Amino acid sequence: MTHPLAPHIDHTLLKAEATPDDIRRLCAEAKEHGFAAVCVNPVYVHLAAQELAGSGVKVATVCGFPLGAITPDQKAVEARLSAEAGADEIDMVIHIGAARAGDWATVQRDIEAVRKAVPDRVLKVIIETALLSDEQKRQATEAAVQAGADFVKTSTGFSTGGATVEDVALMAEVIAGRAQIKAAGGVRTPEDAQAMLDAGATRLGTSGGVGLVTSGENATAY
Repeated sequence: MTHPLAPHIDHTLLKAEATPDDIRRLCAEAKEHGFAAVCVNPVYVHLAAQELAGSGVKVATVCGFPLGAITPDQKAVEARLSAEAGADEIDMVIHIGAARAGDWATVQRDIEAVRKAVPDRVLKVIIETALLSDEQKRQATEAAVQAGADFVKTSTGFSTGGATVEDVALMAEVIAGRAQIKAAGGVRTPEDAQAMLDAGATRLGTSGGVGLVTSGENATAY
């Protein structure tokens, strides 16, 4: 029987040292437990797509990760090539520096470039909440929705902090049903996961998905 949390989990492996066998194991675990998706670096999209063919588990990958500090055109090309390799979902990082500077037009154009490049893929926009003030989180969330995001995502898991229940609730208030929310970073126990869902998240990014749906131990989130 599928665990109630499983359909919300993006089973994630984005470490630099991940090997092809690690990705095969990740995909096998995702199929076994009925996770929503795996999230892998672009170099492994094709392999993950092969491993998951016919399983119903989606292939997600990252774009402009983890800093968001490449140009909109570069992000667009990265997203398009990942889609061509078999990615169903793209998790892109915003121009964080522009967000901190309050340049929301630049933030929105950056997202729009990726949206235009992959119009038929699920687009998750990472705003890196740990680096933003509450007002900046609100503005970044709105910019993502205006640019056509399917999800607004809290964090990369590679910065100074991850998702909090408070941030998810803030994002949910801004979104008001216009997009979904992915909480990533800090989802370590089933209780953490449920709290994020209760606050408004519908997807959870974690490298510890197996722990969440079995013992709940040793789960970390990225």
